[in-house]
Amino acid sequence: MSTRTRIDIRAAHRFIYDDARLLERHRLAVWSGDAPAGRVLDALRPYRNDDGGWGHALEPDLRGPDSQVSGALSALEVLAELGADADPDVMRLATETADWLASVALTDGRVPHVLPTAADYPAAPWMQPNDDGFLTFVIAARLWELEVRHEWLDAATTWCWARLDGETPVGGYTVMFALSFLDAVPEPDRVAQAVERLRPALGDDGTIGVEGGQDDEKLRPLDMSPRPGAPSRALFSEAQISAELDRLEQERLEDGGWDFDFLHWSPGQTVEWRGIVTLGALRTLRLHGRL
Repeated sequence: MSTRTRIDIRAAHRFIYDDARLLERHRLAVWSGDAPAGRVLDALRPYRNDDGGWGHALEPDLRGPDSQVSGALSALEVLAELGADADPDVMRLATETADWLASVALTDGRVPHVLPTAADYPAAPWMQPNDDGFLTFVIAARLWELEVRHEWLDAATTWCWARLDGETPVGGYTVMFALSFLDAVPEPDRVAQAVERLRPALGDDGTIGVEGGQDDEKLRPLDMSPRPGAPSRALFSEAQISAELDRLEQERLEDGGWDFDFLHWSPGQTVEWRGIVTLGALRTLRLHGRL
C-alpha cells in the first residue's frame, strides 16, 4: 500500500505542454494555482456554437462542428471543475448550456446520447445517433454541482430518479454516470439507498465491464467514485481504492502522460484524450493526497 507518490510531476506537466490542447494547458495552469479561471473560459468559448451548444470536437470522439449533447457535457465538466465562484461567466455559460439542453431534450426529460447531425462527420463507432438517455445522469450531476437552477434540470432529475427507482441500471457507463448523479444530487437518504441498489452491478473487485468495448475493457473504482467522501465510496473498500491509486501511479508512461484503454480510432482523438486523461490522473492523485 503506497502513501507517497512515485510520479514525476514535471514530466507529466511537460507531456501536457507537448501534446495536449490549449484548453488542457490552461486547465493545468489553473489547477496548479498560478493562472486565472478566465483563461480556461477563453479557451473553452471557441467550441461554442451560435445555438448555445458545444461542438468542434470538444468531446474528442465526435469530430464535427455541430452542437452535441456530449459536447455540452464536456463544457459542463470544465465549468464544474472551475467552480461557480471562479468567474461570473461560469454560471452564465452553465445556465445557457442548460437552455440548449432543454431545446434538444425528449418529452420525458432525458437528452439523447448522439443527435442526428453527428452522422455527417467523423465519430467513434459508439457515437452513432441514438436516443439513449444515459448521459442525462452525469449532465444533471454537473449542473447540481454548480447549483444551477433550471426547469430542464428539474425534469432531468425526475427522469434520473425514475430510472434509479425502477429496474436497476446495467452497463458500465450507465452505472458510472448514475453514480455521478447520486454523488451530486442533495437527497442523502434517498441517495444512500440508490447507491446500494447499484452494488450488484459491480464485480467482486469493484469493476464493471464495458459492453462492446475493447477486450477486457473495464470501468474501475476510481472511474466510478473519483472523489473521497462521496456517497459512491460506500461501494468500495479502502483497500480497493488504495490499490487503484497505486495502479494509477504505475500506469504513467515514459513520455510523462497517461493513456486510455478504450478504442484509439483517430490520431486527433488519441492525442486529445491523452491530454484529458493525464490531467484527470493528476487531479485524482492530488485529491487522494498522492501529490
